[in-house]
Amino acid sequence: MQEIKLLLVGNPNAGKSTLFNRLTGGHAKVGNWHGVTVGVLEKKIALKGGKVTVCDLPGIYAEDALSMEEKLAVSYIKKEENAPLVFVSECASLDRSLPLFTRLAKGRRAMLVLTKEKRFVRGGGLVDIKELTKRLNIPVISAEKYNKKALLKVVDEFLFSPQKVFKGCENVIDTSVFRPEKAGLSRADKLLTNGWFCFPFFFVLLLAAFFITFYPNLLGDFLKNGLESLFTEKLASYADKITSPVLRSFVKDGLLSSVGGVLGFLPQIALLYLFLILLEESGLMSRLAVLTDGAFSKVGLNGRAAFSLLMGFGCTAAAIATTRGLDDKRVQRRVVLCLPYISCSAKLPVYLALSTSFFKNPFVAVVLLYALGVGLSFIVALFLKEKKREPFLLELAPLQIPRPAFVIKSLLFQVKQFIIKVATVILAFFLFSWFLSSFDFSFRFCGAEGSMLATLCGAFKYLFAPIGMNDWRIAYAALSGLIAKENVAGSLYMFFGGALPYGAKSAFAFAVFMLATSPCVSAIAASAREVGKRRAVLYAAVQTGSALLLSYVTYFALSFGTACIFILPVLFAILILGKKTFENLRSKRKRKFKNVHR
Repeated sequence: MQEIKLLLVGNPNAGKSTLFNRLTGGHAKVGNWHGVTVGVLEKKIALKGGKVTVCDLPGIYAEDALSMEEKLAVSYIKKEENAPLVFVSECASLDRSLPLFTRLAKGRRAMLVLTKEKRFVRGGGLVDIKELTKRLNIPVISAEKYNKKALLKVVDEFLFSPQKVFKGCENVIDTSVFRPEKAGLSRADKLLTNGWFCFPFFFVLLLAAFFITFYPNLLGDFLKNGLESLFTEKLASYADKITSPVLRSFVKDGLLSSVGGVLGFLPQIALLYLFLILLEESGLMSRLAVLTDGAFSKVGLNGRAAFSLLMGFGCTAAAIATTRGLDDKRVQRRVVLCLPYISCSAKLPVYLALSTSFFKNPFVAVVLLYALGVGLSFIVALFLKEKKREPFLLELAPLQIPRPAFVIKSLLFQVKQFIIKVATVILAFFLFSWFLSSFDFSFRFCGAEGSMLATLCGAFKYLFAPIGMNDWRIAYAALSGLIAKENVAGSLYMFFGGALPYGAKSAFAFAVFMLATSPCVSAIAASAREVGKRRAVLYAAVQTGSALLLSYVTYFALSFGTACIFILPVLFAILILGKKTFENLRSKRKRKFKNVHR
C-alpha cells in the first residue's frame, strides 16, 4: 500500500491546525492568534488510496523567514521536496498569500484550501472558487463547505488520482475572481486598539475572572467547596468504617486526602482556562500584544512575548513551547527565564492550600501572589535587558464572538488532561508517598515521624528553618513540586489535612518560594528543547536557589517590619553588581568570539 506525506502550509492563523484536526481526528492546539503551532505535528491516517502522514507546519509569511518557527517550517518544506502540499489561506488574505503559495508549490502537486469564507462574504468580499480552480489548474476548495467525510474524499482524490504538478501562475487575481472586504476598522476594533480603553477593559476582565473564580461564595469557591466536602466528609466517613488500619490509612490518607484535595481545585482551574480560551478565541490576545509592545520594550521584550506570558497562566511547559514563535533567540531565552514566575494553573492549588493561613479571603491572597509573580518576571526581564531590539511585526487576528462549540471542546480537553494527570502521575506519586510515610525501614506500619520518608527528608528540613518551618514534611512537599506543582498541595493535604500548623509569615514565605522556584519536570524538559539542556538545568538551579533566598527575605521583612529597610540597599547593590557582572561576562565572550574568527 502506498504511503505518502502531506504538508499543511500557510500564513499564521489561517486555519491549518483546524484542518489538521478535521483530517486526523487529532487535538492539535488551535487559537485565534499568531504562533499557536510552533513545531511540526504529524499524524497518520488511512485513506482509500493508501496511508498518509499529515504534517501541520508552523505558519509562515515568506521564504526568508524571521521567526524561529517560520525558519523551521521553511526548512521542513525544502527537506520534503517531493511531498504534496496543501496551502491553507484565509479568503481575506488570498491576494497577499498567493505569491507565497506560488513560490512554495511550484514543481509540486498542490491544493489550495480557503478558510473563513462566510465571514469574508459577510464583510463584502468575493472569491470565485471555480474560476480560481481553472486559472491555477489545481484543486481549490472552501473548507467550510465540506464535512469531515467529504473533506477526506477530496484529499484522497488529490493524493492518489493522477495530478499534474503546479507550474506556477501570473496575474491570477483580478476583480472578477477576488474582491477584498470593505476597508476600515470597525467601532470595536477602533476601541480595542486604543490603549486608553483596552488596558482598563482588559484589567476589568482579568479582575472579573479572578473575582468569579476565587471570591468566597461565588461560582469557583462554591464548586470547590462542594467537591472538597464530597471527599473529606462523605467519602471519608465510609473510609472510617474500614477495620484494617493499613487499608483505612491507604484510602483516607493516601487517596482521599491527597488526590481528593487536588481534584477539589478542578472547578477553579477550569474557570481560569475558560478565561484564557475566551481571550484567545475572541481576538483580544493579538490586540493586547500590539498595545503592550511599548511597555515590553522597556524591559527588553516585545509585544509578541505577551502570547507566551499569558499562556504561562495556563501551563508553563506549553508557554515555553510557544516562545519558538519569537523573532530573536536572545528574546526567547529571556522569556523562558521569565515564565517560571508567571503562576501556572498547577500552582493555584498550592496558593489556595496555603492562603487560609495568612488571609481569610483567598481572593486577595491569590491576586497578590499572581501580581507578585508578574512583577518578578518583569524584574528578571529588566535585569537581562539588552540595548538592541528587533522590529515588532504582527498581524491582528479578526475580532469575533467565541464559538460556543469550540470553547466547550477546548475547555473539556483541558479538564480531561488535568484529570488524566491526577489519575496517573500524581496518583502514583501520592501512593508512593503514602507508602514511604506509613512504613519504617523494617516495613512495619508506623506513624509519619518514624517512617522512611521522615528519615530520608530529615536533612532537607533545615532549608526551610529560616522561615520558621523546620519540618521534613514541608521539605518533602517542596521537593515534590519539581515533579508536578499539584503534588505540593496534595502533600500538604496528606500530612496536615489542609490546616497548616504554622503562622501567617511562614505560610506566605513558603508561598513566595513556590511562586519563584523552578517549574515542574515538564517545563524543564520544554526549556531544554528550546534553549539546550545545560542552559535549562542552569536556569532551574538558579531559580530554585533565588526562590529560597527570596522566601528568607520575605519572612525577614514580615518579622522585623521597618528593620527590613536596611537590607533593601544591600539587595539593590547586589542586583546592580550582578547585572554589571553579567554584562561584562557577555561582552568578554563576544570579544573572545571575534578574536577567534578573525
